[in-house]
Amino acid sequence: MSQGKEKVKKKICVIGAGLGGLSASIRLANKGFEVDLYEQNSTPGGKAGEIKEQGYRFDTGPSLLTMPQVLKDLFSDCNENLEDYLKINRLDLICKYFYPDKSIINAYSDVDKFGKEINEKTSDNSESLSKYLNYCKTIYDLAGDLFLTKNLSNVSTYINSKALKTLLNIRKIDPFRTMNEANESFFKDKRLIQLFNRYGTYSGSNPYLAPATLNIISHVEYNQGSYIPEDGIYGITKALWKLAEKKGVNIFLNQKVDEIILENREAKEIRVNDNTLTYDKIISNVDVNFTYKNLIKNFNSYESRRYSKKRPSFSGLVFYWGIKREFAELETHNILFSSDYRNEFEYLFINKTVPDDPTIYIYISSKLNKNDAPAGKENWFVMVNAPHIHNQNWDAEVKVGRYNIIKKINKFLNIDIEKLIEFEKIMSPVDIQNKTGSYLGSIYGIASNDKFTAFMRQSNKSRSIKNLYFCGGSAHPGGGIPLVILSGKIVSDIIASEYQND
Repeated sequence: MSQGKEKVKKKICVIGAGLGGLSASIRLANKGFEVDLYEQNSTPGGKAGEIKEQGYRFDTGPSLLTMPQVLKDLFSDCNENLEDYLKINRLDLICKYFYPDKSIINAYSDVDKFGKEINEKTSDNSESLSKYLNYCKTIYDLAGDLFLTKNLSNVSTYINSKALKTLLNIRKIDPFRTMNEANESFFKDKRLIQLFNRYGTYSGSNPYLAPATLNIISHVEYNQGSYIPEDGIYGITKALWKLAEKKGVNIFLNQKVDEIILENREAKEIRVNDNTLTYDKIISNVDVNFTYKNLIKNFNSYESRRYSKKRPSFSGLVFYWGIKREFAELETHNILFSSDYRNEFEYLFINKTVPDDPTIYIYISSKLNKNDAPAGKENWFVMVNAPHIHNQNWDAEVKVGRYNIIKKINKFLNIDIEKLIEFEKIMSPVDIQNKTGSYLGSIYGIASNDKFTAFMRQSNKSRSIKNLYFCGGSAHPGGGIPLVILSGKIVSDIIASEYQND
């Protein structure tokens, strides 16, 4: 976009100050656009928010950073250094896995160290791990650039040697097997299969149905490394917020966008607090289905109908607990696995209830940052996967879910955890929908429970509404911190290219 004095800056509206919206806003402002960023809540971050209560601090959603280069690139593209805004550290231990048979597997970030753990504790060996991670790397090398960083709605994306190589090696990216089928071909030990199947949940999917292409996640987490900022995940939000302000993004908190107004199938205006405001381009960082169903009135298209028919991903049931003692047997990231993992996904996608025997995730950031909890205490982020909203009685679901979670933690840790909870806040799928605009509480947009859905997310530019764009976890390339930040880059590049000759 030309920035000569005779030119009037094009005005861009971004709806939602999640990480994707912040990423898009920063890049567009850096390119010379006038950017207005609207957020319905009093703080930015979306799912990557923060709770501070009674001396405890909690990250509200994501708890692990991968692909930190994506963050570094965002800052360097704006002539800034990430290190001036945020300090991140690589984890030595990615996650501690507890199994119903009382066994424990430590998933170390160092692949050799993880291999030794597998040699000592499983019926598999380090060679199996090495072969598996090489297989995952092959998927990344062939598909990562195309499916994670490119605008898939642009024909030119597919007319180059890299894209041709990917298409010619389609079987090597393994879309025709499920994650579970692929993982069973590499490992004999059911515990390791369950461990690597879990990465299907990173996209809200069932690993017994999702394509093995999603095993790319294991490469990212082990071969490239897993990280966490010194100030917790919310440190990323604060860093992007600071950069957005520096780049001149106009930020409006506590400002809920009620409607995207169309004129002849073109996004022209938004309605905020009964005020109508005009923009050249409108970007929704809100869930795609929520955008079509709640923000755009009386509109129907093949694009919106097609997307609405896709099965939503599952949601989450989260308990933020202030625990009045420390647990040496727990690490920063912990998983207490269920005894029947396949059955757990039956509960989520077929029965649409919280599993009776859920896999429990416990994230304790105070293990790394003592300021996140009072001395001698810990901040527990306790999450189980939950179905998306579907006529459930969520008061009852939360009550039963909490009972089963406490019962299981007591069994695994041989403790009465109830007596140690001195602070509690609960986030149900209904709360997630209300706070973040996630349609039906679905955290990851649509589930990738077949061979093709993982490659058919909403494109970053609407095909049916002119001047409407999407970023965030429900749009291409998907959920997770690096991918939503990449979605902001993709959409900013699309818009900039449309004005490059002005």
